[in-house]
Amino acid sequence: MTEQNVPRAIAAIVFAVFALSLGDAIIKLMSVGFQVWQLFVLRSLLIIPVFLLMMRRQRVQNWWPIAPYWTALRSLLLALMWVAYYIALPHVPLSNAAAAFYTLPLFIALLSALFAGVPVGIKGWIAVTLGFIGVLIMLKPEASGFNAYALLPLLSAFLYAVAMLLTGTKCQQEDTLVMSIASAIAHLVVGGIVSFLLFVTPTDGVGFVWGPWLSLGTMHILALIALALAMLIGSYYTVVAYQSARAVTVSTFDYSYLVFAVIWGMMFFGEFPDAVSLIGIGFIAVAGMIALRR
Repeated sequence: MTEQNVPRAIAAIVFAVFALSLGDAIIKLMSVGFQVWQLFVLRSLLIIPVFLLMMRRQRVQNWWPIAPYWTALRSLLLALMWVAYYIALPHVPLSNAAAAFYTLPLFIALLSALFAGVPVGIKGWIAVTLGFIGVLIMLKPEASGFNAYALLPLLSAFLYAVAMLLTGTKCQQEDTLVMSIASAIAHLVVGGIVSFLLFVTPTDGVGFVWGPWLSLGTMHILALIALALAMLIGSYYTVVAYQSARAVTVSTFDYSYLVFAVIWGMMFFGEFPDAVSLIGIGFIAVAGMIALRR
């Protein structure tokens, strides 16, 4: 696409991250009323029929992946990525979790250098250094301020980076909707397997991760529908954005997620980031944009 589509691309990516960030805020807000594996199963059951309908309307000829094993591995990595991120949300301020996840470009740069032969370069190492400093500032690694759950968004960023590396090297020929439905199926399988294991071998655990499935009231059902809609909007308009302008332009505005995360944190949870956290977020944002512009 040409540069004349930049306004469309910017509007699309901002709308996408608006929806995704709001969905993450809803998960954090409703975590006491959901169980994460239950969320995976029910949201996937809502999303998969929509993707199937979209595939039929767009007359996708081959519904089976060209590279099924690589597509399956990519989908599993994405499911595990969301597991790590969601488990962190009840225990970490939303803005901090978002900032930790947006170390993603640094992982992509390093993994591309290691496995795809893409040199890091001076700018790349500057970005990695700035991002590392930002993470240290934000995580407050001294004993009194450190929260081990804050490491989970870093793990999710790493898993997502590996998935994106597979997307660019092993799944280049796959249809977007085929990969989308494969990811939703992976969420369904992961959630279903863990739910089954917890059912047949119940533990004494409670809450978002290890508790049993919970009965859902009207608000939870509405929240579940909103989460499915947020995922659909995020997936669709991200594709629109990256088809409408250069990736470097779109990726820069992808960082608006951090702004929305701070806004939702203040609105829903009274999480007002202190000056130190804002400095750390700033370091990570600058580092990511440097890495992306390479």
